[in-house]
Amino acid sequence: MKVKNTKRLLASVLVFAVAAPTAQAQTAPKMKMTTEVPPGIAIADEVNTRLGTLRFFDGFPDDATVEKLYDNLDFQRAVQAYLLGLAPVSQLANRKGIATLGPINQTIPIFEDRMDSKSLFLTPNNNTPYTWFWLDLRKGPLVMEVPPKVLGLINDMWYQFVTDVGFTGPDKGEGGKYLLLPPGYAGQVPAGYHVVRCATYSVWVPWRSFLVNGDPKPGVDAVEKKTRIYLLKDAAHPPKINFVHVSGKDFSTLAPADYSFWEYLNQVVQEEPTDAVDPVTLGFWYAVGIRKGKPFAPDARMKKILEEAALVGDATARTVNSRFRIKESYYYPNSAWRSGFYGGYKFEENGARVLDAYSAFFFYATGVTPAMDSKAVGMGSQYMAAFLDSNGKPLDGGNNYRLHLPPNIPVKEFWSVILYDSQTRSMLQTDQRWQAATSQNPKLKVNADGSVDIYFGPKAPAGKEDNWIQTVPGKGWNTLLRLYGPLQPWFDKTWRPGEIEPVK
Repeated sequence: MKVKNTKRLLASVLVFAVAAPTAQAQTAPKMKMTTEVPPGIAIADEVNTRLGTLRFFDGFPDDATVEKLYDNLDFQRAVQAYLLGLAPVSQLANRKGIATLGPINQTIPIFEDRMDSKSLFLTPNNNTPYTWFWLDLRKGPLVMEVPPKVLGLINDMWYQFVTDVGFTGPDKGEGGKYLLLPPGYAGQVPAGYHVVRCATYSVWVPWRSFLVNGDPKPGVDAVEKKTRIYLLKDAAHPPKINFVHVSGKDFSTLAPADYSFWEYLNQVVQEEPTDAVDPVTLGFWYAVGIRKGKPFAPDARMKKILEEAALVGDATARTVNSRFRIKESYYYPNSAWRSGFYGGYKFEENGARVLDAYSAFFFYATGVTPAMDSKAVGMGSQYMAAFLDSNGKPLDGGNNYRLHLPPNIPVKEFWSVILYDSQTRSMLQTDQRWQAATSQNPKLKVNADGSVDIYFGPKAPAGKEDNWIQTVPGKGWNTLLRLYGPLQPWFDKTWRPGEIEPVK
C-alpha cells in the first residue's frame, strides 16, 4: 500500500533509515477485530539492506525482491555447502592422486626416502617415511596386516576417524591383523582380528615408519616384508601386493577449488552411504543440487552461482585458516603459534561443531585422530602452526627471519620445522630437497645453552647453512613445528618457542 500523506511518509522514511521492520508503514484501516501488532513482526514496504532495496506489498515481495533474495539464499547455501564439503572433496582428491600409482587394494605406495616437495600433499612431513594407501570394501571384509613399529590411522571418505593403527592403535606397535568390515556388514566375524567397522566403502590408511640411525631403509623394509592386504575370503591364498616407491615423484593429491569441486562432492555423495553425515550438512548439499540417487545438473543460473561460491568458499577457507579468529586456539598470549585441532579431533565444543576450526583444518591438513589431540606424554606427536611473524605480518619469502627454540626442547624422540607454500599448502618448493630444520640432522648447530636458532630467507646467513631453510622471493609461506614424543613441559607450557622474528 502506498502512503498518501506527508506525516505517514516521514514515519516510513525514518523506519527505513534504521532498517527496522515495523507495522507503522501499514495503511490499512483499523477494523473491529484488530490486535496491536508488536514491534519487530511486520516488515516495511521498502527495506534497505546490503542486497539493495527490498520491496513488499504489505509483507508480500515483488518479483525483483524474490529474484534477489533467492539468488542470495542459493549463494549463501552454496558457500556453506563448499566449506562443509572440504573434507570429502579432499579425500576424493587424495584417492584420485594415489590411484594414479596403481589399482586400489593391490598397490601400496611408500615414500621410501621420505616425502619431498615434488609430491603435492597437504602439510606432510619429510622426517618419517610414509606408507599411504586406499582400500575398497565393496567386495566384502578386508584383512590388513600391519607391520610393527609404525604410527598411523584409518579415516573414511567423510574424513571421520575410524581407528588408530600401530603404536597408538590396538596392536600397540607390535603389528597385527585388522579386519575391516564394510558399511552395514551383518555376517560372521571370525576371531583373531582387530575388528574395524567402517561407515564408507572407501577408506584411507596412512602410517609412518621411522628412521633407524638416520636411515629410512630398515623401517621401509619391514613395511614391505610384513604388510598384506586381502579379502577375508582369500585369506588362505592372499594375492601379491605391489609396493611402489614414490619419493621424488611428481604427482598431486590436492583438491580443486573451482567448479569441479562440486563434481567431486557429488561423486562422493553418490558413491558412499550418507548415514554418517548429519542432516543439516546433507541439506546444504541438497540445496545446491547434490542429492543422493539424483543427477547433478544445475541450470545456467545455478551453475553461475556455484562457480562464484567455489571462489568465495576457497577464499573464505584460506582466510579462516591463515587468520584464525578464535583466540583460545593460540597456545600463548600474543603469539602466532596456534593449534590445528581446536575443538578436538571432532572440532566440537559442548556438542556444537566449531565451523571455523573444521573448515581451517580440512583446507590445510590431513588425518584426524584423537592421538593428535590427547595428552600422551612421550607418545605420538603434537603440532603448532604459524602464519605471521612477531609483528603480525604475513611471512614473506623475500625477507629474512629467525626462530629461537629455547633449551631443553621437550621431546622424547625428535622435533622438526617445515615450511609450506601458502597457495598449495604443500611443502615449499625451493632448491633444497629436505626443506626442514630438525633435530634428526646431525649437522644442526646447537647453541652452548642447548637452544637452537633457525633461519628463514632466500640466502643462508654465513655459517648458519645447517640451520637455514630456504624461501622464495615473491612467495608466501607458513610453518609447522612438530614435536615427536612430546614431554610434560610442552603440555604445561613451561617451555615456549620464540616467535618468528624479522632480521636484516
